[in-house]
Formats: sequence, structure tokens, C-alpha cells
Amino acid sequence: MGDIFAGRRVVTGVTAFVMLTGLLGAPIAAQAQGVAQQPAIIAGQDSRLEMELKGLAAAHHGHVALYAKQLNTGHTVGIDENTPVQTASVIKLTILFEAMEQVRAGKARWDEKITLAKGDGVNGSGVLAFLDAPQTLTLKDVLTLMVVLSDNTATNLMIDRFGVDAVNARIAWMGLKDTHLYKKIGKPASGPMPADQPKFGLGKTTPREMEMAMERIGRCELGAPGEASQPGDAAICQVALTMLRNQFYRNTIPRYLEKLDASETGSGIASKTGSLNAVRNDVAIVAGKTGPMVISIFTYDNEDKSWTADNEGEVTIGRLAKAIVEAWSPAGLDGKMLVPGLGLEGAPKGEVSASK
Repeated sequence: MGDIFAGRRVVTGVTAFVMLTGLLGAPIAAQAQGVAQQPAIIAGQDSRLEMELKGLAAAHHGHVALYAKQLNTGHTVGIDENTPVQTASVIKLTILFEAMEQVRAGKARWDEKITLAKGDGVNGSGVLAFLDAPQTLTLKDVLTLMVVLSDNTATNLMIDRFGVDAVNARIAWMGLKDTHLYKKIGKPASGPMPADQPKFGLGKTTPREMEMAMERIGRCELGAPGEASQPGDAAICQVALTMLRNQFYRNTIPRYLEKLDASETGSGIASKTGSLNAVRNDVAIVAGKTGPMVISIFTYDNEDKSWTADNEGEVTIGRLAKAIVEAWSPAGLDGKMLVPGLGLEGAPKGEVSASK
């Protein structure tokens, strides 16, 4: 697997059939030799957490960049948090956010029809490439596939629907200066590419900027700064959070945090992953009992390029996330808090609990 797969392994055979049936037929139940240099760490919650993260990052056979923030307390911690990194499929968060904004503006509808045509299928993660074309799905169905299974064909359909330029304009509107979506997956570019595209592949970002994007979704901040929320904002954010909390790939941030079956009460983690051969990334809202946090972790130039559950990059992300959550929310998680606004001041009114 390489960049063409934009970050996820292929879901095939019986697994593809089961996942497709669950996605299109009913709601998915939440699932349940070291590096010598020491990375620089910014001011964090406490020195013990800083030292623990520093040790975990230094032990990883590759590079680690991260940023985490507990939203109700203001605690933050980071490692090279402003370093531009390959997003792999994490960039799909920005496509989701653009879709949310267009639904809010009345320029898109969750139930509008999207057609999968012959020739649309691309390699890599997902199931749409295995379906006979043409097929007609709703916008919400395609976005769900893009988020939950990181479906590359679904991603391209959404890029066709909204446009690379519109997504990048939305990224700039959010104030993200080092985040960029370059092109569709496995398809030729429609125009000249920026000079740094070969280095980053599908997209680039920084851990801090992707935390900002995920925080907007969690807080349900769909308007510009100072703009009042609209009556339908909570419903839009509920749709997005339901997709993110049903993330299929759970070997990274959730790895050591969700110890019990979350299928009845709902996951306490809403995330978007991204992987390439030498890259493992995850950005998540974690509903801690002492307050929600956003954890944004990127590993790259990894020596371990295997596609197994015990890939070192995935294990490292799991260990880093566990250390952060144990420091900031030692009592664990509460999935009932994973609702639009995350229970914080200024949360939109009238949301429906995502824990059902």
C-alpha cells in the first residue's frame, strides 16, 4: 500500500459485505533501537505527563507530532504541534466540515442523491469500489462511508460534489494556515499542483490545526467567530458526531481507553484515522468524565510499515492517548457527554443525545 490508498487498508470479502449491509441498511453500532533525539514539548498539564509523553515519543521508531487540549480546563500539551505532516485520510475531516456548512447554508441536503458511476471506483479502503455501477446513494450515506470506513471512492464523490477549491477555502475560513487538500485519490490532478504536494500526498496539516478542526465539530461551531448559532446547528453536528463515534478503525486512540462494549451506550470517542505505509494518524474527541478533550496525534517516517493490529505507530498512538486521558480524566470516559457542544458553555440547544 502507498499514497494512492490515502490512509486505510482495504475492506474486502465477507467483511466488506457485513460492513456495507450495516452502513446502508441500519445504523452501525459503536465498536466496540530507539530514536536518539528528544522531541521538544510545549507547556502541558504537568511535568509528569510531559515527561511520559516525551519518553513514549522518543521510544518510537519514527517521528511523533501531537497536540491535545482539554476543552473545559484549557489544559494543553504538544510535541512539534506546529510541524506540517502528511494527513493521509485525516484530511477527510475538512471535507466533512465543508459538507456540514453547505447543509447549514441550504446548499446541500443529507438526502440529496449522489450517483456512483462506472469508473469512479479507486483502490484502497472502503466498499464502494466493489459495487456494481451505477448506484445511487444519499449524501449522508456517502459521507458516512467516507468517515466510518474511510472509503476512498466515497471521498472522491464528495470532492466531486463540493470541490477541492471550496474545501480549501473553508480551511482558510477556519484560520488554518498549514492545512491543504491537494486532489482526489487515485485520480490525476485537475490542474497544477503546489510544489509541496509530492511530499504530503493527499493532504497536509499540523497536529494543532487538525485539533482546531475537530474542536469546531465537537463544539458545534458552524458560524464565524461571534456569529450566533442557528436552530438547526445541533442536528447537523449530531449527524457528524454519529459518523465519527462509529469509526471502524479503533486500534489507535481508542486502543487502551475503551475497555467495555460500547454498542449499547455509544462510544466515548469520535475519531478520524489516517494511514499510509510509514504513517499512522488519529484525531479524536474523547469524552472524559472530567471534561471533553481533543487529541491529535501523527506518526510518520515509521520504520514499521506493516498492516497489522500491532503496528508500532498504532501502538504508540494508543499509549500516548492513554497517558493523556489518565492524566486529565483518571475516572475514564462517559459516552453520554459526546453530544453537540460537548456540554460546554454556549452549546447549541435542542440536541438529541448521541448515546442511543
